[in-house]
Amino acid sequence: MSGCSDTPAAQDDSTSRAQISPAFDLPEQRAYPEGIAVDARNGDVYVGSFTTGAIYRRPAGRARAEIFLPAGTDGRHTANGLRVDSRGRLWVIDHTTGVTVYDTGTRAPVARFDAPRQDQPFLNDLAFTPDGSAYLTDSVRPVIYRVTPELFDGAAARGGRETLPVYADLTTATTPGNSTPMLLNGIVADPAGRYLLTVDMAGGGLYRVEIADAPGIARVDLRGGDMIDGDGMELLGDTLWVVHNRSNSLSRWSIGANGTTAELRNRLTDEILRIPTTVAHDGDQMLVVSSQFDRGGPMGEGTPVDPFTVFAVRGL
Repeated sequence: MSGCSDTPAAQDDSTSRAQISPAFDLPEQRAYPEGIAVDARNGDVYVGSFTTGAIYRRPAGRARAEIFLPAGTDGRHTANGLRVDSRGRLWVIDHTTGVTVYDTGTRAPVARFDAPRQDQPFLNDLAFTPDGSAYLTDSVRPVIYRVTPELFDGAAARGGRETLPVYADLTTATTPGNSTPMLLNGIVADPAGRYLLTVDMAGGGLYRVEIADAPGIARVDLRGGDMIDGDGMELLGDTLWVVHNRSNSLSRWSIGANGTTAELRNRLTDEILRIPTTVAHDGDQMLVVSSQFDRGGPMGEGTPVDPFTVFAVRGL
């Protein structure tokens, strides 16, 4: 299946060559997937169910995923942001309570980081920096939490549990003419470990958060478009891919020097994506989660199309 696209002048012609095809299916009905993670060590792919908390694993090269962690594991009944870190541990966000880290070999939890409950959080996505720290967004309060390797090791030594500390508060990003970001979602880290980029899904803005003892926060200058409906993101080198959920779109941006600008290069729109939520690269293809949230899920009524499918996108 080939997609259709918006065509501002800044775009090149590769969108017309972009191809969407099924990559693999999920094993359960009404899965409503949200997060995805690729284990760079062996090519295994993990997908989480937003509505049940189940985690699925697609072994490299297979056409169908299997149940890795059943619904309700460790008291989780939802899963959204997923990442596999450099040590092969799977991080799974439960948006209402925190993030649990699993050993992918034994499937056992090795650490748990609880969100501050008094704030009624909605934890959403996470990213790792080269030093091994994890950064998590909150979609209710415009804050970013951080788990450093030292905090992780300390939690493991104390029985595996700790509270998530706030690293950056984006209310300081407010400037004349720019409102405070209201719905933080996707987050990525500069490969050199200098800064983070996070998207405001509601306002369409992208924010740069410096990685420092006192992090500077600024709105990125977007050229050629906005990031309305921005959800999951992927950054490779100076190229940023953004998933736009309600728009059934993917966009590709060039990030300028030091992360202060982003220029739209391509945008692919296709209804077959059925409310995409995030993206992860697997070799020469992008794996895109089709949530179907608008078909009987958290965003609408109706009946989903079974089986739930993760799509492969090439050429964008």
